[in-house]
Amino acid sequence: MSHNSDGAPIQIKSPTKSVMLIGLMGSGKTVIGRMLALNLGWDFLDSDKQIEEESNLRISDIFELYGEPKFRDMEARIIGQLITRQNAILSVGGGAYCQAAIREMTKGQVTTIWLRAQPAELLSRMDNLSSRPLLAGDNPLGTLERLHKERYNDYNEADIIIDTDGLSLKQSLAKLRDTLDAHLAA
Repeated sequence: MSHNSDGAPIQIKSPTKSVMLIGLMGSGKTVIGRMLALNLGWDFLDSDKQIEEESNLRISDIFELYGEPKFRDMEARIIGQLITRQNAILSVGGGAYCQAAIREMTKGQVTTIWLRAQPAELLSRMDNLSSRPLLAGDNPLGTLERLHKERYNDYNEADIIIDTDGLSLKQSLAKLRDTLDAHLAA
């Protein structure tokens, strides 16, 4: 046990027992999250899938019918429920962690990990842009660049940041696992 300068023990906050993956679309939150959960023997939870199951609507339909504010309200409620789970990997939508209320509720509840990659890399990883309502339009790369800039400071509050540019899924998983193991052992 560590001690401070007057000899008293230093209280070290124990790491949480669940992980929340954050990042832009295409960062690998779902694919790498599933792989990590399988690797650890933990549950995999996807907030977007939970929202779709509960509402019986696709995310793109919720955006179209009710707008982004309604979706964000649903998202915050679902994430609030999911972060109470232990031994779980939680994948959340790209804008979730940009909500101050969600960032605040996750503190001390889950270890947040930003899977960071540059916008061009993210776009190269995606094959179905029609399922991503925020990328609808003529310039998906421009949209990703704007979102990257807008969300950078929020994402930068994550407990751990993993750069995945140029890495395969297997390499990203290994880097994430090594970093997470060191964090959990702290």
